Amino acid sequence: MADKKRLSVVLIARNEADLLPECLESVTWADEIILLDSGSEDATLDVARQFGAKVFTNVQWPGFGKQRQLAQSYATGDYILMIDADERVSPELRQSVENVMNNPQENTVYSLGRSNLFLGKFMRHSGWYPDRVNRLYPSSFHYNDDLVHESLNTGNSAVVPLQGDLLHLTCRDFFAFQRKQLSYAEAWASQRHQQGRRCRFFSVISHTLGAFIKTWILRAGFLDGKQGLILAGVNAQYTFNKYAALWALSHQLQK
Repeated sequence: MADKKRLSVVLIARNEADLLPECLESVTWADEIILLDSGSEDATLDVARQFGAKVFTNVQWPGFGKQRQLAQSYATGDYILMIDADERVSPELRQSVENVMNNPQENTVYSLGRSNLFLGKFMRHSGWYPDRVNRLYPSSFHYNDDLVHESLNTGNSAVVPLQGDLLHLTCRDFFAFQRKQLSYAEAWASQRHQQGRRCRFFSVISHTLGAFIKTWILRAGFLDGKQGLILAGVNAQYTFNKYAALWALSHQLQK
């Protein structure tokens, strides 16, 4: 049997001292933990060091994709497990990851099913479960350059789903969640505008209505009860902000 592969857990963070302890506690079994901080003003760095993490800093924010690339460059493991401070590796998922380290497959990345918390409830519908993300992969793979909603460049590799949930504390504070959504919408619109993308006014309305219908009806958000209805509204609002911002950037008055 091949030698067991070394695993590096990699995070990017800023002002996450409250969330980090449970996150890092769930991955202390990894061979190393890498945390790249983007200018925390709380105890994030101290907490990370308490858990044995190797801490680095980059305050010149390049966007999520490039920040993850930089964080990964400090890792020495054969495999990367990329997580965020508001995520926790469940015991079942840990077992799945360790099985991969003992018997990895050639040219393969692994998807993790996220269980997302929204206003006190782990959602089971609404397009939020299992919310698979490609987060476990050989260190030869890297993230793309996207400013927001970055993803792993998987090329022609196989993608294998793992058993066990990655617990994601998506929305603990509604106002903080909304502020984050607004910042994501701004980054999304700015990137599309720089790429030469334009947006008609009708598209703002159609995409907004489409987001609500997709979440509430097509993705069975109604089965998630009150949280499902609120999430459908939030998704519609987020979509409106994205396309309205892109429309506005395309129609700014020239001074």
